[in-house]
Amino acid sequence: MRDFDLNLVRTFVLLYETRSVTATAESLHVTQPTISYSLQKLRRRFSDELFRRTGSGLVPTTTARALYEPLHSALSGIETAVSGAWSFDPSTARAAFTLCLSDLGEISLLPRLIAALPSRAPGVTLTVRPLDVDRAADQLGRGEIDAFIASPLISSQRVARVPLFSEGYLGMVAFDHPRLGSRVDFAALAAERHVTVFGPTGHDGPRRALEAHGLLDRVVLEVTRFAALPYLVQDGELVAMVPRLVAEVFAAEHRVRLFDLPMDVEPAQVSVYTRHTHARSPAQHWLVTFMREVLG
Repeated sequence: MRDFDLNLVRTFVLLYETRSVTATAESLHVTQPTISYSLQKLRRRFSDELFRRTGSGLVPTTTARALYEPLHSALSGIETAVSGAWSFDPSTARAAFTLCLSDLGEISLLPRLIAALPSRAPGVTLTVRPLDVDRAADQLGRGEIDAFIASPLISSQRVARVPLFSEGYLGMVAFDHPRLGSRVDFAALAAERHVTVFGPTGHDGPRRALEAHGLLDRVVLEVTRFAALPYLVQDGELVAMVPRLVAEVFAAEHRVRLFDLPMDVEPAQVSVYTRHTHARSPAQHWLVTFMREVLG
């Protein structure tokens, strides 16, 4: 055990989460040969290849998968114990963060983050990239982004999930819709034509509710972004189901009216996804706390 130290544990855990020697080296601020040397020591220690190289990155072996959870837990405990020694002063620090957000996030969440920054962290700047749920975990592991906000529940061991809030839905129609008023019963809703959003947004509660009530045949239009809905609704007779926060933004800026839905729709669970505690810099620790406080 003389050649097995905390740095080897950290290297193993990061290799498992990033599936990349390059990303691990960048996270630990060392060279790639250093990581390769550490991996050789790990392989000798456990008498196993641990990671196999493929065209899409490193793939952990059965032994590596068995080792990850206990080593990750041990490392997290150690990092938590010593985290008091880490420091990031948002009042004086100059830092830049990159986030991935959906169109909903840019409309309803980003303004709240930007409004809170001047008083809390005047030297912090943000760059926002479009959210691709299928690629976001890899982007996080490679260090291309610092965090992303999403509604789909991502259970990957490679990312840490920090819950923010649960979000329900409202109905939305044109302000002068000829049949639907401020109170809408199920029969009236079922008689109308609907527009829904299709895609990996995590907001599939409305579509499932329509399906459960036998109303999928009332969907006459599917689009890929919620941002399109007010433009499609305000000048016609379509009905949309929209997450509550962004619905209130739409109602303030477009000729639309909101109403309570006469059926249950499963709420969306909105979370911040970031690197695990042991892999975050002091600045990234602050960022996660900031987003949780402002948005949660």
